[in-house]
Amino acid sequence: MTLFHKHNLNAVLLAIGLPVAASYADNVDVSTIPQRDTVQLTIYNSEDLTLVRETRHITFSKGDNPLQFSWANTLIDPTSVDLRFKTHAQELDILDTTFPHDKPQMLYWNVQSDFNGSAVVEISYFTSGITWAADYVCVADTAEEQMSFDGFVRITNNSGEDYENAQVRLVVGQINLVERIADLARRGLVSEEDFRKIFGGGKVRHLKSESRSRVYNSIAWDMNKAAQAPKAIVKQGLSEYFIFTIEGTETIAHTWSKRLRLFQGASVPFKIKYRYRPAEYGNQLVRLFILRNDEASSLGETPLPDGVVRLFRDNGRDGLSFLTAYSSKYVPIGQEIELNLGSDPQVIYERLRLRSWRDDFWFRTENVKTYFSPTQGQKIRNNYPVGGWDEHEQRVERIRNYRDKAIEVEIRLSFQGHVVFTSELDPKLHDYRSPQFSAQIKSAESKDLEYEITYHQGINRKQDNVTLEALD
Repeated sequence: MTLFHKHNLNAVLLAIGLPVAASYADNVDVSTIPQRDTVQLTIYNSEDLTLVRETRHITFSKGDNPLQFSWANTLIDPTSVDLRFKTHAQELDILDTTFPHDKPQMLYWNVQSDFNGSAVVEISYFTSGITWAADYVCVADTAEEQMSFDGFVRITNNSGEDYENAQVRLVVGQINLVERIADLARRGLVSEEDFRKIFGGGKVRHLKSESRSRVYNSIAWDMNKAAQAPKAIVKQGLSEYFIFTIEGTETIAHTWSKRLRLFQGASVPFKIKYRYRPAEYGNQLVRLFILRNDEASSLGETPLPDGVVRLFRDNGRDGLSFLTAYSSKYVPIGQEIELNLGSDPQVIYERLRLRSWRDDFWFRTENVKTYFSPTQGQKIRNNYPVGGWDEHEQRVERIRNYRDKAIEVEIRLSFQGHVVFTSELDPKLHDYRSPQFSAQIKSAESKDLEYEITYHQGINRKQDNVTLEALD
């Protein structure tokens, strides 16, 4: 991508004795590219979209100043390119914007200047091909009571353009305005309905390049407004998003990836729990390191983006033991974080059914019939059909703890139909059909957690939920 000032090029060409018109047609602009002063990348990952804002110093002459901007071999969206004046804005004006038919990856701005001298301009545009992915490294101490929790982000640039000394911002969450940009660029127009969805009102017809540019700039302004207040939740309509600002500047070269530190959390406290939740973890008792994304845990300043979590433990011998790695979902501020270590060979969990029986039968009499049996030579009445009954199961959750410290176990069960859950385990209802109870298991202890389940069947079934009852 290049920015080219034609007046400067003419002076260079005249100095070396080349015809100005012929050089202009050949797009010889290497010696006159103004260097970027600053560049800012706001990367919106879920839509493969990046807002680029760059500033440059350009020397203007009084009168008309044609500027050339090209994006050959890049993924820049031409409808989003915009030029603004950061200084001398009252003395500079864009008269028109031209897209030459023979050079589709180029445009010309004709700038009217009322003075001779240098001004700072800002060029903004949207590009694709720049993505980022988060990952986290957690190291638990030997006692398994606290851990370090470090966040990193890997930025990959396949946009076709090198960005040197760029300020990097990462957008997390859903943004209503930006979600429509891909459609705008692809179709070149928006409907009145689309416009209302994006901007909340107004009318619009077919958008030509300059009109589309204004749409993009409005969206860019919204993103930049949020970026000016980093590390704060910004709500836009039904969307909620967050902008991470990476400290300092980074060079993000084309075809390269760079891993940057997102944040550092030292001495984060956590708890260890064992949970049996078949709907979430499968049919096994799993060991979890549980912490919370809040200030009390030395976290909580930002939500945590989706990413890969790698968990280690200090083995006490100047080394680390790898525990687990898995993909984590977006974690808002204040939400619990579960680091799942899977089943623990030092904690044995068994589910046993001690006995089962049926009772409380109800019989129907309205459909009883009598028929003649040729073999017995007499009339026989068939049995009364069963209309309702109860099924009982006596179960036990047996847990044996071979660890050197006590553990906390939490069990959540789900049942279909009209069920009565009877026990002395002090259960609570997680939802209308899922009782949940907990227990402390001492080191080297085996404990049986007993309960009884009653299924009301047939006409005995009056509702569809679980009722909790204590043993008599």
